[in-house]
Amino acid sequence: MAEATDREGLIRQALAGSFRGFVRVGTLSTVVGLVLFGIALMGEGAHRAWQAFHWNWLFFTGLAGGSLALVAVHKVANAKWSGLIIRFASAAAAFLPIAFLGLFLIFTVGYDAIYGHMQEQLHGLPHGKELWLSYGFMFGRLVVVLGILFGLGWALVRADLIPDLHLAKDQADAPRRRLYEVWTSRYDGSPEARERQRGRINRLAAAFIPLYAIGFSLIAFDMIMALQPHWFSNLLGGFYFMGSFLGGHMLLALTMLYGERHLGIAHLISPKQRHDLGKLCFGFTVFWAYLMWSQYLVIWYGNLPEETGFVFARLWGPWRPVGTVVLFGMFLIPFAGLLGETPKKTRLTLGLFASVSLLALWIERYLLVIPSISEHHGPTLGVPEIGATLLLGGLFALSYGTFARLFPMVSPRLAEITLEKERGH
Repeated sequence: MAEATDREGLIRQALAGSFRGFVRVGTLSTVVGLVLFGIALMGEGAHRAWQAFHWNWLFFTGLAGGSLALVAVHKVANAKWSGLIIRFASAAAAFLPIAFLGLFLIFTVGYDAIYGHMQEQLHGLPHGKELWLSYGFMFGRLVVVLGILFGLGWALVRADLIPDLHLAKDQADAPRRRLYEVWTSRYDGSPEARERQRGRINRLAAAFIPLYAIGFSLIAFDMIMALQPHWFSNLLGGFYFMGSFLGGHMLLALTMLYGERHLGIAHLISPKQRHDLGKLCFGFTVFWAYLMWSQYLVIWYGNLPEETGFVFARLWGPWRPVGTVVLFGMFLIPFAGLLGETPKKTRLTLGLFASVSLLALWIERYLLVIPSISEHHGPTLGVPEIGATLLLGGLFALSYGTFARLFPMVSPRLAEITLEKERGH
């Protein structure tokens, strides 16, 4: 009876969140951002607006993809400590349809503002590279690969939701109950069905991980490196998708801290769980620094003009302050802050250093993109940049909040496993 009561309580808490903060802030940010973005497009800053859209697309799409990669890794590893919080990462999948639409906007109405200068440089490149960077081939492969990747990611989230929807449908309100019944029409909750669903989740997760690495490497090569077509780095793909993976962990830390109080489960998420998440945040912060240094060391040692230009432009001159902020925010501050055990377990410090890291990651995406395409000789901030940031940031928050209002934000079956393991300890 106690077990049933615990499960019923978890289901009620999973369905209790309205996530009004995400929805209201997301709606306001989207509306204001759309207005400012439209004003920029109608003025002389149209090219800057699309360039800022491109940089923000890379950041928010990276957060969504990195969050799903985190979910997939936990499924493959059969992680049991994260059962109470893993759905906070899954909710980022709601941004994927918006990211796919944004890809079309970048390669249609925004293409000239972002890639126009690249087309002028293609004629001096080898034929193979010229073909690779041609408009049709680039757009086509991104649509195919990202379409498969985003579809697979959503299928993983949906498969993981179905057992929980089956448990929660009797306690859900009428609109959600109808949705849950449709999604679970082929799932009866029997031991055989649970085992089949578990196998499906594991297969989807195992397929998503390598495709994530391939797809996000392609994004890095085609949407960052191609902006400066004479420069190349074989490590840029890994640098981008692992940076996004780090961002997914930092985002999970923040959404966990918000969601635990919003859903009334703060007493269930223990310092041990925060410590485990904090260790991953710390570890991948170090790994980001390792990848950054690995790229820099090879380029510095080789000292080839076609390689050094990209780095030199970002570490000297007017862009140097931005690079310094990235170094401190992405590595030095989180490294020093999360080095000890107590800051990982403490809500305030974990949230603080996660916020610093995410802000620095956003600036890092800016530094990777804008110096390659900007007409200015240093950083600029105005209506085009603010509008694009508010628009995509608002859409991310709104899509996240919409997902959280529709679906259980705690998995009762996974939460029970986590709580049982903690009781054992």
